[in-house]
Amino acid sequence: MADKLKIKISIADRVYPLTIQPKQEEGLRKAAKKIEAMIKQFEQSYAVRDKQDVLAMCALQFAAQTEQQGIDKSAEMLDAEDKLKSLNDLLQSHLAN
Repeated sequence: MADKLKIKISIADRVYPLTIQPKQEEGLRKAAKKIEAMIKQFEQSYAVRDKQDVLAMCALQFAAQTEQQGIDKSAEMLDAEDKLKSLNDLLQSHLAN
């Protein structure tokens, strides 16, 4: 337990005490700041006052971003595989001659 760090993260006017690995602190603090900024944006843009609705909208936005990144990476991987296959075919044809 000596290598654990106790921090408090504030999200939507609530404080959450956490016990974490020190290397996680920066990521958690950045994530909390992003959530707070998104909450503010949703409250201003859509006149949403219920924190539950705002947090649900934040969760949906973050999940959609994560899913889209996965989709984009999959497309990039398929493209890279196609290019590698073409390169391999070209090399094989030159080696066969």
